[in-house]
Amino acid sequence: MVPLADLWPPIRLTLELAAVVTALLLIVGTPIAWWLARSKSVWKEVIAAIVALPIVLPPTVLGFYLLILLGPDGPGGWVASLWGTRTLAFTFEGLVIGSVFYSMPFVVQPIRNAFEAFGERPLEVAATLRASPRDTFFSVALPLALPGVMTGAVLGFAHTVGEFGVVLMIGGNIPGKTKVLSIAIFDYVETLQWTPAHILAAGMLIFSFCVILAMMLLEKSLRRAGQ
Repeated sequence: MVPLADLWPPIRLTLELAAVVTALLLIVGTPIAWWLARSKSVWKEVIAAIVALPIVLPPTVLGFYLLILLGPDGPGGWVASLWGTRTLAFTFEGLVIGSVFYSMPFVVQPIRNAFEAFGERPLEVAATLRASPRDTFFSVALPLALPGVMTGAVLGFAHTVGEFGVVLMIGGNIPGKTKVLSIAIFDYVETLQWTPAHILAAGMLIFSFCVILAMMLLEKSLRRAGQ
């Protein structure tokens, strides 16, 4: 029987990873979504396809190439050498980088859809009032796209919590360092420890249901408030 205290470290690590990744995705993904929604560039859909790749790409394929990039012979090795280590693979920082790439489309797409949904009219009105592009974005576009931003944040957080293939490839199974919740469940099942596997799996099931329900209620509430 596994002590309940031993179940907490992977849960804590997973929540920390999801929180950091979600914050980074909102910072990075919102400008990307805005550019994809407003740009007239011929490269727009090419960039959109690259962002969406993790949706259809097998996690092991993405994890393999990220492992090479983060390893000692890749750019990650050079970055890691700045603070005296050899690699970003099998580290929490590596998990963050991999999770950002893997969860990117789940944040960018809802925000892009929200930016596209309100059309040109609000931006044109802001321009007639001599609002700068920066003021227009923060005062008009972002508030109007808030339901999409919240949806992206929830999806990004939930997707990061449930990651398995990518985090296993680039993080391995190091307790307290890279052993996140999905890896812990796999580890318990592999070693026939059914009770802790049931506890963690049931918790993930309840969490997933609550995330979907919260997302639906939040979207409904925000849209009603915006009417």
